[in-house]
Amino acid sequence: MTFLSRETTVATAGFNRWLVPPAAIAGHMCIGEVYGFSVFNVPLTLTGAGWTIPQVGWAYSIALFMLGISAAVFGKWVERSGPRKTMVASCALFCGGLLISALAVKLKLLWLLYLGYGVTGGIGLGLGYIAPVSTLIKWFPDRPGMATGMAIMGFGGGALIGAPLGVKLMDHFQSATSVGVAEAFVVMAGLYALVMLFGAAIVRVPPADWKPDGWTPNQSLKPMMTNASVAVDVAWRTPQFWYLWVVLCMNVTAGIGILGQASKMCSDMFGVSAAVGGGFAGLLSIFNMGGRFVWSSVSDYTGRKVVYCVYFLLGALLYCAVPWTQGIQSKSLFVAATAVIITMYGGGFATIPAYLRDLFGTYQVGAIHGRLITAWSVAALLGPSLVNYISTAQIDAGVPRAEAYNSTMFLMAGLLAVGLVANLFVHPVAPKYHRADPSGGPSR
Repeated sequence: MTFLSRETTVATAGFNRWLVPPAAIAGHMCIGEVYGFSVFNVPLTLTGAGWTIPQVGWAYSIALFMLGISAAVFGKWVERSGPRKTMVASCALFCGGLLISALAVKLKLLWLLYLGYGVTGGIGLGLGYIAPVSTLIKWFPDRPGMATGMAIMGFGGGALIGAPLGVKLMDHFQSATSVGVAEAFVVMAGLYALVMLFGAAIVRVPPADWKPDGWTPNQSLKPMMTNASVAVDVAWRTPQFWYLWVVLCMNVTAGIGILGQASKMCSDMFGVSAAVGGGFAGLLSIFNMGGRFVWSSVSDYTGRKVVYCVYFLLGALLYCAVPWTQGIQSKSLFVAATAVIITMYGGGFATIPAYLRDLFGTYQVGAIHGRLITAWSVAALLGPSLVNYISTAQIDAGVPRAEAYNSTMFLMAGLLAVGLVANLFVHPVAPKYHRADPSGGPSR
């Protein structure tokens, strides 16, 4: 257990901080598999258990919901325990969830699938999501946006590996008596465990007084950035925390509404085949991943408030332009507009931890980030529901299928306007909320 303690992970003199991003990306690429869960939807309905796709889909929804809840509940424990112990716990829970899911398939127990992939795996997602982010912010005080973008880019790209891996494994294990899902879950649990434990082994935290060579704490400060510290239990009582909660919730609600229905939207609006629609969804995943690194890195130069204003203003214009691209049947303009929208959706995830660091300092920033992620839990339920129910209601009312998403796009633009207003209200945290010892350190 000493190997897992926070004290053991404190870097010695001469440690290269660029070894930490691979550790963070390794963990995030693994838990990002959740974005590729859809490849298991149909196979899980063919296991003989009598499950339907809506029933199976709840495992995915529960996992994302538990991601936000567990990040909020265990955030202080993550800061206190350090990244290595947290990443090992994440590995045990996430990979253990896959093993429980395999057992659920064998026993044909739906509740056990929910418990395994949804609850157990979802808690692993939450722990694995926030621990590397908090660590990277401490290692890169000179480029916090770029640092968080590197890790969260890995989460966004998890499906690019997880989805085809799942398909290949199911094809390999498919037989007359099995569709290969249970076996795929077992093998993925083993492979992901190796990669996640590798990341946990090499991760380090900087000493309390560490800073990059030649860099001074005030050197890269921009408007609204502070070197003061705010504790998590104080931070979430400030108006700034709740403004950022609305900012993240609105950005994610709008983006996830398109990302979750990308293939179907493309097919309905332009009459393309399901294969083309699936290719479009895959293309958006690449832009989602790239946007996380590019936009968060840009925010290091523009400031976080400015880049979020760009997300909301440009995003609203592009959402309003989507119905126009359908009206003129321009597939290329539709793809261009939605691709830029998705880069800003991903960028919003990657920029928010640096925004929190700017306002509340590095002390307990992981715990603050964990509580803010509850906005993601709400958005994960709200965004897809708005797109699904409104488009279905439009079709039932006689609106042509190709035009059924138009009103939803205008609604998403309205949500971004709400986010813009909340972002404009963000201002520096009052000194009365700062800790007396700004150097901070892990909570006890």
